[in-house]
Amino acid sequence: MMPTSSNTSPITTDAPETALIQAPENALIRAPENALADHAVLFALLDRWVERGWLRSLDRAFAAFLHREANRESGNDKESGVSEASPLLLLAAALASHQLGRGHVCLDLAQTLATPDLALSLPPEGDSLEDPPPLPSRVMAALDLAAWRAALAQPELVAEGPGSTPLVLAGSRERPRLYLRRYWQHEQDIHSRIVARLGGTDNDDAPDAARLRPILDALFPEPTQPAPIDWQKAACALAGRSRFAVITGGPGTGKTTTVVRLLALLQAQAFGEGEGTREQALRIRLAAPTGKAAARLNESIAGQVARFNLNGLADDPERLREVIPKEVSTLHRLLGSRPDTRRFRHDRHNPLPLDVLVVDEASMVDVGMMAAMLEALPPWARLVLLGDKDQLASVEAGSVLGDLCARAEGGHYTPATAEWLAQATGQPLPENTLDADGQPLDQAIAMLRVSHRFTADSGIGQLAAAINLEAEPADKRKAIGDALNHGFADLSHLKLSADDERGLARLAVTGCPERFPHAGQGRLSRDGTLPPPVGYRHFLSVMAERRPTDDATQEAFDDWARAVLAAHGDFQLLCALRRGPWGVEGLNERVRQALEREKLIDSQDGRQRWYPGRPVLVTKNDYGLGLMNGDIGITLDMPRPSAANGETNRRLLRVAFPAGDGTDRIKWVLPSRLQSVETVFAMTVHKSQGSEFTHAALVLPDAPNPILTRELVYTGITRARHWLTLAETGRGQLMDAAQRRVMRVSGLGG
Repeated sequence: MMPTSSNTSPITTDAPETALIQAPENALIRAPENALADHAVLFALLDRWVERGWLRSLDRAFAAFLHREANRESGNDKESGVSEASPLLLLAAALASHQLGRGHVCLDLAQTLATPDLALSLPPEGDSLEDPPPLPSRVMAALDLAAWRAALAQPELVAEGPGSTPLVLAGSRERPRLYLRRYWQHEQDIHSRIVARLGGTDNDDAPDAARLRPILDALFPEPTQPAPIDWQKAACALAGRSRFAVITGGPGTGKTTTVVRLLALLQAQAFGEGEGTREQALRIRLAAPTGKAAARLNESIAGQVARFNLNGLADDPERLREVIPKEVSTLHRLLGSRPDTRRFRHDRHNPLPLDVLVVDEASMVDVGMMAAMLEALPPWARLVLLGDKDQLASVEAGSVLGDLCARAEGGHYTPATAEWLAQATGQPLPENTLDADGQPLDQAIAMLRVSHRFTADSGIGQLAAAINLEAEPADKRKAIGDALNHGFADLSHLKLSADDERGLARLAVTGCPERFPHAGQGRLSRDGTLPPPVGYRHFLSVMAERRPTDDATQEAFDDWARAVLAAHGDFQLLCALRRGPWGVEGLNERVRQALEREKLIDSQDGRQRWYPGRPVLVTKNDYGLGLMNGDIGITLDMPRPSAANGETNRRLLRVAFPAGDGTDRIKWVLPSRLQSVETVFAMTVHKSQGSEFTHAALVLPDAPNPILTRELVYTGITRARHWLTLAETGRGQLMDAAQRRVMRVSGLGG
């Protein structure tokens, strides 16, 4: 992790586009390397990249802003030695800006020189258009790191730490990183605030292990995991000794169960430390990055708290149950988002009124949100992050959870931590997790390693493990092939040709249960025999067959909506891309046509945007309607108010959403009030984070693409609760995707 810094405020560097700087086109074509020495040629190059879609117009505008500001400074003060920004500096600035849109926090100069073309958003199979502009590899062919670093030595624009310059150069001389100041400051703030919260985790200042032992033994009367160690119990203990903790683990490893017990532990401690009238419960808040993730945690927490046995933890177990929170908020709502600004109502001047904050699905939290959240925490408050380190990182810049958990697999617990844990839990740590040189951060991270959902006979679990396997390519391919070909009851591998409309339609409509062993019949779970996998015909049949009569009560229509929404969650088509025949846009239209051919929906051949059965995904928080990004609703036909009185048989379309507050209420919304929604017969894997589906069908595209990574495939696979169909198109991209990792450039991981 990076060294700490001062509290210099981030500098906003947004700027309006300046006039184009003209250069003879033949100068760029004849000698593209001239762009590194001639401003006019550089901006002509940037313009061509923008036209092609390789660079954002925002990135070009940022470079033009710096050029204008440097010219103004040099023009106003010629005797001071101030010079105009070199083309090399402006190129670095444009590329650093562009990395933010690709999820990177900064530009790694050495890495860019090693693979220049990866600094732009190039089409994965090359640009087929005529007259392509020069590639970065050609422009930068003769450039070396020392020359690039030297070009950045302009103190009016670039600093190597705190200050007011728009750019910051950090890292080592061998691996320099160029930041926009705001994002450098975000990393500094995250690091310094986590370091401050890690204070007190050494053996001298840690909570008394002997006092924690009886509470932990009551919370875990029997091991939840096989010997030699119950990692859930160890995670509770570790999180109970520090003001900062991370609990990571894959699906079904018990992250939510662990956090419920952790909350009971913290409140039981607070009850035990109270004296007379001073006895007071901790103020605990639960949060998640999206509305969908918040609703799911809300439901899970509420159910577990209601069932949890709290005997032996407090004199009044029911009072303890009452103070374990069950309501979950989005982070935006918790912090108090302000329209049209990056700032929040809660910050260091107006901290959150809480003692403990638990954040679920932390892999989705970007670097800016993490910095804002840490800033808004009061110094004494405890922060617990929950998440799967192997899932996709946030859509915005940064991969904070992945950076923090880079060493989680190995544990790296010091002898002092091991001794304290043994006293607190009665369990010794495995030898392979001990490290005398373990870092302070390592002592605050617990990785749950046993899946209770995906057992050894689960194809979903075995395939997910094979995708994440750290091994030679040949060994990894074999592990993936073995999982796909084993004949697991919960896993189907489907291959579709590029023009196989019938195969895609059958998958979307029926779910292809015949592709599973025994057609999915007779499979047992902990709750009994599972129904076979289904497709979208299932929820549309429930919609048609269970619709109440027009004169039924509102309660009957609410019950109907609940049944349809629950049935819709039994199947979801997932994909990697937004555009193309195998992306969201293409698949949504193809699935709509397939369902219309089966007379399951009637959109009048696509002429009607709204029709009964249209599922929609909310793509932007709407606090007025109480809908959050990621919420899914189903369009249903309701009787008009007058229809109940027999005046007319006309019906009114409304979209039914779960209330998302832990209750089973239904929220009915007129389609005309929904401004940011899209059809969701197909959903990107990114949008599916925080969700689970009884049967998930992951459709991989037929051509290579940088977005096809190990993390994306793993996340898509683990959205399936009971059934997974992995559909490969064309020649198949699974094996290549499993070898490609998301490598986000940042300073938090090193």
